[in-house]
Amino acid sequence: MKDYSTFRVGGPAKALVTVFTVSELGSLTGFLKSENLPYMILGNGSNILVSDQGYEGVAIRLGGDFEKVAIQGNSVQAGAGVLLTKLALTAQQEALSGIEFAYGIPGTLGGAMVMNAGAYGGEMKDVTVSVDVLDETGSVRTLTAAEMAFGYRDSVIKHRSLIVLSAMLKLKSGDRDAIMSVMQEHMNARRSKQPLEYPSAGSTFKRPEGYFAGKLIQDAGLSGKSIGGAQVSEKHCGFVINRDGATAKDIDELMNYVKAQVKRTSGVELEPEVIKIGEF
Repeated sequence: MKDYSTFRVGGPAKALVTVFTVSELGSLTGFLKSENLPYMILGNGSNILVSDQGYEGVAIRLGGDFEKVAIQGNSVQAGAGVLLTKLALTAQQEALSGIEFAYGIPGTLGGAMVMNAGAYGGEMKDVTVSVDVLDETGSVRTLTAAEMAFGYRDSVIKHRSLIVLSAMLKLKSGDRDAIMSVMQEHMNARRSKQPLEYPSAGSTFKRPEGYFAGKLIQDAGLSGKSIGGAQVSEKHCGFVINRDGATAKDIDELMNYVKAQVKRTSGVELEPEVIKIGEF
């Protein structure tokens, strides 16, 4: 799974299957449920930490129809497998504004809906009209933005066995050059402030209310702290990076150490943004 995770760690899954249509996805998940086999939807692997022992189930990737984008007026219908950077560029080319914040986020639209991904003052909830999902019974349902119950790095998808299929977004007309300028500003800011040269899962911890995780970690004296090949980035303490051949165990132990030290020095309980897959 290290080849399918931005942390570049993780042992093998039992199988990796790519589906290209909603029908194929429904048939596959129905079969796996009938055989009592676990499965996970694998987006761009940008928010997961897979165990060194791997995953005792089937990893499902979404291709084909799930990578399509259709635009009509200010409305954008996009599949769950569409990369956010591609989506932002497609909107820019159509002179549509509102999703510039997603440019450079290394995830898919499906993952962004699960986590209500956001950056630079914008979140998916700001532009989402509705989301098509495959529900627990294998039926396709459309959830309104209100039914998605978006919160900070949270949505109803995280709390139910729902699979994001596609989403309808509402953007607004803008100027192509102005939109691109904003996107480039965001990308430049990422490059200057974030350790993009190393494998990571982006921001490792959620932002505690009233605080910044990176500042708390820095104030705890943890800049550059390493366990094995994992390190708290010296460039941005909010990132745990795979600096030099880290294992998932290294990363997990460093995350736990950071949590404990921040709790000891500030009294604040950090909550991981990264989702752990497999046994730790």
